[in-house]
Amino acid sequence: MFELDLRSRVPIYEQMVEKFKELIINKVLQPDEQLPTVRVLAGQLTVNPNTIQKAYRELEHLGYIYSVPGKGHFVISPASEIQPARRDNLKQELLKIVAELNYLGVKQDDIVSWIKGSGYKGGQESDD
Repeated sequence: MFELDLRSRVPIYEQMVEKFKELIINKVLQPDEQLPTVRVLAGQLTVNPNTIQKAYRELEHLGYIYSVPGKGHFVISPASEIQPARRDNLKQELLKIVAELNYLGVKQDDIVSWIKGSGYKGGQESDD
């Protein structure tokens, strides 16, 4: 599924969270798709099951997955589970980044073209 850098200073569970977020955002993992069980993933990655569980809890807290007791963990459908607080936090982060880019001399037109070039179209897939 993915590889972890065991020599990195970034904790393993944080690496896992970022990898899963990337897979979900890039639609490699589809809404309502079941994630590997903690035991299976721990075996595949040779990581302590508590680390996997911690990553899954963080992903659930961030709104990327949900759990069904006795069934497992599943990818949330972004359209049905929009979390206004999370969206507002991300908007604030984006505004800070834009302000910093402006401070560094990057023109707003360049920033807008970067965003448009990212393929994001208000939740729709890019045709590019």
